[in-house]
Order: sequence, then C-alpha cells, then structure tokens
Amino acid sequence: MRLALAIMLMVLIGGCIPPSQSQLRLEMDLEQMKRRLAQLEVQRADTAQTEVVDGTGLQRQVAELQAGLDNLRVESHSVNGLIDDLGRRQRDLADELRLVQDDLNLQIDSLTSRIEELETGSVTAGGQSPTPAPQPAVALPSPEQQYEQALQLIRDSIDFGRGREQMETFSRNYPDHDLHVNALYWTGEALYGEKKFELAILQFQDVISRYPRHSKAPDALYKQALAFNSLGDGQNARATMRKLIDSYPASDQARAAERFLQN
Repeated sequence: MRLALAIMLMVLIGGCIPPSQSQLRLEMDLEQMKRRLAQLEVQRADTAQTEVVDGTGLQRQVAELQAGLDNLRVESHSVNGLIDDLGRRQRDLADELRLVQDDLNLQIDSLTSRIEELETGSVTAGGQSPTPAPQPAVALPSPEQQYEQALQLIRDSIDFGRGREQMETFSRNYPDHDLHVNALYWTGEALYGEKKFELAILQFQDVISRYPRHSKAPDALYKQALAFNSLGDGQNARATMRKLIDSYPASDQARAAERFLQN
C-alpha cells in the first residue's frame, strides 16, 4: 500500500497526471485506506475478546495491528494534505488563467481600435493625427458687388424678400458709401413689391426727409404716393403727387405725377 502511494505521489509531483485525475485517484486510495482501517478496528476488537485465551500471542498481534493502524492514519493525513495542495494549485491556476484572459482581451480591444482608426484614415502612418489642410481664403464681394447683387434680386429676379435683406445689410455695413441712399430707396421698393405699403411709405419718407437733394428723393415721393393709393388713401396719394410737382418740377417723376392727377 505504501509503495502504491509513493508511486502515485511521484507521478503527481512530476506533473504527468492532470490535477483533476490525480485528485480522483487520491480520493479512491483514501477510501481504500478507510476500509482497511475499519477492518483493522474490527480485528482489534476480535483480538481483545480472545485475549484471555492466548495472552502472549494475542498481545503481539494487537501491537502489530496498532502499529499498522497508526501508519494508516499517518498516510491518511498525508493524502488529505496532498488533496488540499492540489485544490489550492487548481485555484491558483484558474486565477492565473483569468488574468491572462483579461490581458488578452485588452490587447484585442486595443488592436481593434487601431485597425478602425487606420481604416477611417484618422491616424497617419506615424501615429499622429493628420493636420487639417488649410482652407483657401474666400474673397468677399466688394460693397459695389453686394449692392448690385441685392439690386438684381429686387429689380430683375423679383425676389423682394432676399433683395430687401441684402439691401438692409448693405445700408448697415456701409453708411458712408455713395450708394447708401440708393440702398435705402431700393429697400422701400422691395417693401412695396412685398405689398407692405405702410412700411414702404415710412422707408420712402426716410429718404425724403434725410436726403431731399439726392437724385432718389423724387423717386421716393412718387412711390410713396403710389403706396398711399394702393392702401386706398387717394387723398394722401394726390397730396404727395402735388408735393412732388412743387418740390421737383423739372424731374421726370413730376411729369408722371401730373399724369396721375389728370386721371
């Protein structure tokens, strides 16, 4: 029995049997030892009963059985210790395997992210983010070009809303420009085209009051009169036409006002 245990332990230490199989073999041998121990206990009890008959021989047998019993107990403790060691070894190996698995998962995630960055072109060959290419500067249109664009929208494209917005922007940005008063007048024309006659009247009045000597003042008076007329206010329309004739008698708009009053 001891020889079998010794051979089994040598095999386990050499690592030839996987931990799970070794543990199973040890448990089987332990059961055999337990059965052998039970048999010895029975023999010992029988020997005690017959000790009176043959004292000397029976005492020697009892001593031998006791020695064998003690040896079995020692071997049983040794086997139990080996089983515990194998269990701890299995737990340590399981912990090491989990650590290795976690490390591999991290490496896989890192490589996956790297591949995605390379595929989308977000990382250069040197590992640095590419520097965005400088965008060419866009040349802004000149004030005159801005005015002409707005004028074309109002006069040619009949896009009164967009044209008015651009004219208002021009007026705010260039209050000292030679075309500033023209922009104010054409803002009124756009409002008139949008049928916002009340606002158009106010816009034309701004031109008339602030710039009475400007060439657009007669135009502003004439369109202001037409705006009153469109609102059904014939009295103010005719009064504005007469004011136009009195203020600018030599203008083309004065002759148009005379024709209006004759109707």
